[in-house]
Amino acid sequence: GFLLGAAGASFAVGVPFVAGWFEPERQGFALGVYGVGNIGTAIAAFSIPALRDGVSQAFAGIVFGVAIAAFGLVWWTLARDAPGERAPVRYGEVLAAGWRLWRLALFYFVTFGGFVALAIFLPKLLKDWFDYSLTDAGLRAGGFTVVATAARPLGGWLSDRIGPARVLLVAFLGVAVDAGGLAWQATDPQIVPTTIFCLTIAALLGLGSGAVFKMVPTEFPTSVGAATGIVGAAGGLGGFFPPLVMGIVKDLTGEFVLGFVFLVFFALACAAVLLPLLRSSAVARRTAS
Repeated sequence: GFLLGAAGASFAVGVPFVAGWFEPERQGFALGVYGVGNIGTAIAAFSIPALRDGVSQAFAGIVFGVAIAAFGLVWWTLARDAPGERAPVRYGEVLAAGWRLWRLALFYFVTFGGFVALAIFLPKLLKDWFDYSLTDAGLRAGGFTVVATAARPLGGWLSDRIGPARVLLVAFLGVAVDAGGLAWQATDPQIVPTTIFCLTIAALLGLGSGAVFKMVPTEFPTSVGAATGIVGAAGGLGGFFPPLVMGIVKDLTGEFVLGFVFLVFFALACAAVLLPLLRSSAVARRTAS
């Protein structure tokens, strides 16, 4: 588990690496494309069970180990740091930013954490609601991951043009609506509205994740890596705790309703936190004009 976590930390290294090659007005889209690498979650969800069941669990591990080694070799051979001086990493300065840092962590806790949590929990939910086999439910849940991942570059691109705060506000309000819809479906689930709610919430979470990482180099231009590590850790925690909460809620109440109500609350809380950012952005635009 520790070694897998260390490998996952490479995401924090990649953000400043990518951002260094692009001007600020293009970083949102570039980082969104970089975030498409999360499609590996869907590929693993599709392929690991098939390899495990068709051959063996050890063979599945070997296949992915070889793939990781191959990509590592490509990186070692081709990757180069962006030209220019690199400022030393000062975690103390990043942590001293206080609320400027923690609000980004909160946003990513909900956007990326919500994506990971739903991707993990969706197969069980579909199995319970519609009596799908675990394999069928896993394949359907993979569609959720694909949509969320594909929406991430769009979130970055829109952030480059209209600002990440606006993109995030739309994403959080939409997530609140969709989570409310899923809470409603929990009492009498139907496949068509459930599919619509799941796919739209996937797209909104992807848009939001892309927007958050447009904000990181803007807020911390000289400490992108350090800030990314902290914000990314919040996203990891967001993927860890909600499935536990959903499981506890299901065990205690027999339904998933309360878990989705929690998501509504967090999404609306994030929208409220965004309002001062939107006002300050509007003032800055008026001043610039």
